[in-house]
Amino acid sequence: MSQGRLAGSPLPADPAASRPRLAVVSAIGIAQILAWGSSYYLLAVLAGPVAAETGWPPGWLMGALSIGLLVSGLVSPRVGHVIERHGGRPVLAASAALLALGLLGLALAPALPVFVAAWVVIGLGMGAGLYDPAFSALGRLYGETARAAITQVTLFGGFASTVCWPLTAFLAAHLGWRGACAAYAAIHLALVLPLYLLALPREQARAPQASPATGLPPGHLRPEQRPAFVLLAAGFTLANLIMTVIAVHLLALLQSQGLALAAAVAFGALIGPAQVGGRILEMMFGKRLHPVWSLLASSVLVAAGLGLLVAMPGIAAACIVFYGMGSGIRSIARGTVPLALFGREGYAILMGRLALPSLLATAAAPMAGAWLLEWAGPTGTLAALFGASVLNLALVVPLVPLALRQG
Repeated sequence: MSQGRLAGSPLPADPAASRPRLAVVSAIGIAQILAWGSSYYLLAVLAGPVAAETGWPPGWLMGALSIGLLVSGLVSPRVGHVIERHGGRPVLAASAALLALGLLGLALAPALPVFVAAWVVIGLGMGAGLYDPAFSALGRLYGETARAAITQVTLFGGFASTVCWPLTAFLAAHLGWRGACAAYAAIHLALVLPLYLLALPREQARAPQASPATGLPPGHLRPEQRPAFVLLAAGFTLANLIMTVIAVHLLALLQSQGLALAAAVAFGALIGPAQVGGRILEMMFGKRLHPVWSLLASSVLVAAGLGLLVAMPGIAAACIVFYGMGSGIRSIARGTVPLALFGREGYAILMGRLALPSLLATAAAPMAGAWLLEWAGPTGTLAALFGASVLNLALVVPLVPLALRQG
């Protein structure tokens, strides 16, 4: 009997069949909107009000987010091991509790060190509850058939900023920034935590066992698989670096291409819908193909969007749409490509390992982007980002023969 399970309530032989897939995907999807919106996207709205009320340096406020992302990356490998052994339900439920605790810490923070410490707790919640743990939970539950569920969850997640930026602004306007954080803490406890506990099935705990096919423990790759894993890790890390720099510095980059602030804001707003559009196209057409082709399409679209923005800024709107579609498809490929290449066994462990360098890059990206802007200027920064996107494409191309062999 697994820990925490009531006597007389045996686990089903097939946990995946004990809950409707739509209920599982919808619960995780709604939770993703709120988890991303109350962590990664939170300070985009609240940094100004926090600095205005407290006088704390804005650099330290954004640095607290970077610390949270750093923590989330450091705990990701351990999170993967726990999901591999116990399933996603307890880990995702713990993420809701941790995010609530961290947000309550923000609401009550009397001084900057407490504010930063609260972001450490939020970082633990992000490490246990954003895309990578969610994908790992779906992979453990549904195995090789998890691709559609992963895609559907990313469709929900694509609306995180669309839903939560206005919600955060509304809460801050009526409750103050502290009240907004407290309200999000209550939402995690009253909505997200019950969603996870009710919609996700309990799964039987399993001790790590060697694979019958390879004789290797879960998460250990055969020698011929290791180059593909290294390429994936490098590609995902570089992509996260590119996309975070753009997310933080997009308006300055667009204005450097001759756009007025209002136009830059309007064009930047195209990214969200383009991401969702790219995910819908992947769901419609990509399901017939190996996920590596989606990863390749994502890399091509991102490189094309950035390259055209450097060479032809007059079509900036089209450039942003290309880029947004590529970044949207990338989030699907992040979960589906490792599952297709390496299989179900040890998937959660591998996702945790892949998340570590990617999240560390995400934590470093805002400072790296600021340094690059100061050193190379906006135009040079755009050119460097385009060069990085071409390098990222070069990291994906060697994976194509694997997709061809797997069919």
